[in-house]
This record gives sequence, C-alpha cells and structure tokens, in this order.
Amino acid sequence: MTWSSSSSVGRSPTALRSRSRTTSGSSTHTSGRRRTLLEAHGLRAGYGKGPDVLLDADVVVGTGEIVAMIGLNGAGKSTIARTLAGLLPARSGRIVFDGDDLTRATTDERARRGLMLVPEGRELCASMTVAENLAVGTVPLPRAERRRRAAENLGLVHELFPILEEKRRQPAGSLSGGQQQMVAIARALMGSPRLLILDEPSLGLAPLLVREIFQVVSRLNGDGLSVLVAEQNAALAISHSSQAYHIELGAVSTTDATSEQRSLLKGGVVGDDRDEVVALQLPDYRWMGRRSPEAVAR
Repeated sequence: MTWSSSSSVGRSPTALRSRSRTTSGSSTHTSGRRRTLLEAHGLRAGYGKGPDVLLDADVVVGTGEIVAMIGLNGAGKSTIARTLAGLLPARSGRIVFDGDDLTRATTDERARRGLMLVPEGRELCASMTVAENLAVGTVPLPRAERRRRAAENLGLVHELFPILEEKRRQPAGSLSGGQQQMVAIARALMGSPRLLILDEPSLGLAPLLVREIFQVVSRLNGDGLSVLVAEQNAALAISHSSQAYHIELGAVSTTDATSEQRSLLKGGVVGDDRDEVVALQLPDYRWMGRRSPEAVAR
C-alpha cells in the first residue's frame, strides 16, 4: 500500500534514531547471519500470590526480526510481554538483552537500554494531550541529549503518523481507537527503541486500521527495528513475521510457516476477521478457523 499525504499513516521514518552499541560480552551471539538481541529462558511469572502463568517460557528475538507470539485469549501472551518489559517480575528464569542480564532490571532500566512495550489497551493518559503523551516516551533518553533527540524523534513520528500532528493539542481520550493505538506506538518510538514489544495491537480495531498498524510495523522493521508482537489474530501476525511462538496455558512452543503459507496469508486470500482465519496445519500449532488451505485455493 502506498500512503497518501491525506492518510492517517505516513511514510516510514527511515532516520528514526535507534540506539546501538558494541557488546563485548559472550552472552550475545551470532548463529549464522542471525544476531540475537533478546533471549529469555525458563521464565516463570504470575500475578500476586497466584500460581505461575508462564511455565518455563523460552523466547528469542534476533536483531532486525519480527517475531510473533500467538495464542488464544488468556494463554499468557500479555504475561510474557509484561515480564519481558519488567512490569511483572520473573519468578525464575533469565532475560538477556544485547548481552546484558536484565532479569532483575526495572522497567525504566530496560527502557533506557531500548526495550519498549506498547501495552494491551494502550494505557494512555486520557486527559493529557497527544503531545503530552508523546513526551512521556522521551523519559528513557539520556538526559544530556533528551531535548535534541526528542525533537528529532517527534518529527519522524509525525512523518509516520501525520494525523497525530494535526491532533497534537487534543486530549488523547477524545481520539478514535485506531488513533489512540498510533499514539501508543508513537510514544514508544519517542524513546528510540531497539526492540518494540507490541501487546495485542489489533485489540478493538477495525480490520482496515489493523492492516495499517501492521504495515507501519513492517516499515519500521524494514528500517532495522526489532519487533516482538503478541497477537490473537494469528494469520495477520504470521504473515508479517519471520518466526512465531505458540503460547498455550503458559507453555511456549516454536512454529514456522512455509513461504507458500505466508504468501497465502499476506496475499489477502484470508480475511482479517478472526472467524475467517484459515486452518493451516503448522508444526506444533493448530490454527483455528473454518477453511483449509486447499479449500481456499479452490
């Protein structure tokens, strides 16, 4: 899709200032041409004094990848997203980001390293303006360069989401659901992330807006941003990812789609309505839906 100047979504900000550094530690490794950015192994986490929701979960994200976490509502997708971001403490296991052990790091410390979460439900400050909500995202930036980098990132965010510049003085709570999701993503981008974790970005949005959001994610990834997306809309998530994890009752398994299956999903043969998700049989994952790939092809 080509974005027009009147679209709520603009061109990808190719100059988005993403932080990078050279790591001398041995924890970050390269497998073939793939360099690992995030490694989480044996994660267990839960809420309060309740039982573990995550059961020895393993997740790996390579530099420049889009990785999907798919599963039913309540499977544990949001729990693992919040644990990786530091909003939930890991009861056991290890989280390594670019060679550094961040298992006990605070949310702010992880954000300063470049690990940013766009939470489920967006969690904006409804009474604050769009501009004020975006300013919150600059907090992880180094204090000495916060003003300069914030100005640069704001221009790039407005290039990506022109509608947000138009509505910058409006309270965030007055925006549509799709526009609020744009604010949530833009707020995270203001902090110059290296890994963007998206938790249920399609929640409550019309199919057209969902496609626009995923187009933006793909464009950002094309500029080098790594993405981990937790999403119930499995077909859409798989079609934009290079790898997928299936989460069921807190347990994580890996799965992969063939290039033919990805092409089928991305080509628009499958509708975005969750009830129309095609029933693809992939290793370790049973796709829910009404139709088989063969039926779609016919």
